[in-house]
Amino acid sequence: MPKKKTTSKPSPNGGRRPTSHQRTYSIPDYRLEKPTFTIRQVRKGDEVRYEVEGDLSAPVPPIRESKYLNQKQCIEIYRWMLLNRKMETALENLYKQGKVVGGVYFGLGQEACSCASAYALHKDDWLAPMIRNQGSLLVRGFSPRDIMMQYMAKAGSPTKGRDASSHFGDIHERNVVAPISTLGDLIPVLAGVALGARLQGRNIAVMTYIGDGGQSTGVTYEGINFAAVQNLGLVLLVENNLWAYSTPADMQFHVKDLAERAIAHGIPGVIVDGTDACQVYDAAHEACERARGDQGPTLIEAKMMRMKGHAIHDAAEYVPKLLFDYWRKRDPIARFEDYLLKRKWLSPAENRELITGVDQELEADRTFAVASPMPEPESAAGGVYCEDGCHNIQPKYAIPKAKKSSVGQKLKEAEVHLK
Repeated sequence: MPKKKTTSKPSPNGGRRPTSHQRTYSIPDYRLEKPTFTIRQVRKGDEVRYEVEGDLSAPVPPIRESKYLNQKQCIEIYRWMLLNRKMETALENLYKQGKVVGGVYFGLGQEACSCASAYALHKDDWLAPMIRNQGSLLVRGFSPRDIMMQYMAKAGSPTKGRDASSHFGDIHERNVVAPISTLGDLIPVLAGVALGARLQGRNIAVMTYIGDGGQSTGVTYEGINFAAVQNLGLVLLVENNLWAYSTPADMQFHVKDLAERAIAHGIPGVIVDGTDACQVYDAAHEACERARGDQGPTLIEAKMMRMKGHAIHDAAEYVPKLLFDYWRKRDPIARFEDYLLKRKWLSPAENRELITGVDQELEADRTFAVASPMPEPESAAGGVYCEDGCHNIQPKYAIPKAKKSSVGQKLKEAEVHLK
């Protein structure tokens, strides 16, 4: 039966008003504040710089109460965030001491996004972090000494000194796929992991990340589209941290929210405050539950700001200072600490004890990493080529059984975004 033709009425500005038969779109937005400032490029003589326009005086919103986290879990996430922050501070000092081989990439201001999202994964789920998601690596079981030795190219590092950056993972015990420098490529890889698990009779959640700059790549859309068509359990966190290297988000894309990318793929998309650990966890938990329940992929846009430059060599002088001041007040660790203290889930004495414990763990791992030896030159060829038993994988096929999801029934396209 042919579809009924829709008509629209002229609007005062000469356009057409949508009728009741036409679709409109909406994206769930769980933030308690929605900043309205914009960043624009201005030229004065030979000088080109960025200026911010809008209200930067808004008070810091409270942490949104989690629907799923209890006291113990909140304290655990808070501890991971502290360890993440302090480990990166230690890495910065090691770099300045000349002990790091290569550069260092920081996730300052993004600890809630990395740690709370990874905390939503189960043991059988898979993770593929980006260069700034070192907090998710900690949650997944890597220690600070692993990451510090990796940056120092030590023999005991995850790659045995063959890489001096964040390109490492663990596909045997921790279910972690190593980062790929070509941005966006992790998305189809993780879709493939989910497809492989399905062929083995398992529905799992697979989580990866992409930045506001990297999401513009073609492979990002190809990967999301494949996961959507195949109904794979991909959980994609788009970290909208306002700057792709030195290019502001306002000059990268024309859509208001990157979560709108989900509409074209017919999958759920949500927006969260990336500095609010409870919001991040709840969205990631629900997305993972959908994935394990054979309900397909989810796109989560986490809005925040990267509080350092692209890497340690970048001083980020192009960022207006007012922006740093605005987001510094929304520090994810300070906000979560204040939340736990006000709820009396942590007393001041317990908080000091927790911080002391993190400092002691980090100092022990830093000392261990610095004292560790460099790899022997003759070991360089090991692991480069396939060796006996390295691909001894036996095929195993089965029909997956969908688990009952705790977040509701499967959403049809019209229930995802369309009204």
